[in-house]
Amino acid sequence: MAARAAGKLRVIGGQWRSRIIDFDAADGVRATPDRVRQTVYDWLQLNIHGARVLDLFAGSGAMGIEALSRGAAQCTFVDKGAAQIARIQNTLTTFKADPGRYLLQRQDSPLFLQHAAANGTPAFDVVLIDPPFDSALREQVLALLPPLLRAHHRILLEWPSHSAPELPAGYTWLKQKQAGQVGYGLLTYSQP
Repeated sequence: MAARAAGKLRVIGGQWRSRIIDFDAADGVRATPDRVRQTVYDWLQLNIHGARVLDLFAGSGAMGIEALSRGAAQCTFVDKGAAQIARIQNTLTTFKADPGRYLLQRQDSPLFLQHAAANGTPAFDVVLIDPPFDSALREQVLALLPPLLRAHHRILLEWPSHSAPELPAGYTWLKQKQAGQVGYGLLTYSQP
């Protein structure tokens, strides 16, 4: 049996700056690189403090943990992997994060969005979407997301750099960039 590959990331800014996030680099977990997170949070700096954040396909939890570190009021982490959710919980416990500031959901991201919209879950200011690169989940999630967006929201989307996404009606790019194998961008949604 092969050993799991251990991964480490550091928190870039905020109250947990330089703290280490451990994760299993197995089971398809592809953590967002430091330089990408730095750029993303430079883009989001005016939107993150006091925000309600949704981290879909959370994986290592690095994006949502970075949001909490930088002053987000609350972050909901969604991942279907039990090991990923347990690892995020362990990291937040180690960092002594206030349990009232985060929610962990072990669930498929599209299913979470369907249930959240049906159950009247409060809308989000910032949504982080980093689905597995070899899936059609990106389009499915974007189709389900609009009822859960606050008026002045921001959405981060990541994709494989060799296949830039076409956005569904109503979505508009605010910024886009590429770093190695990762394309990423900030977008917003307006009812078409």
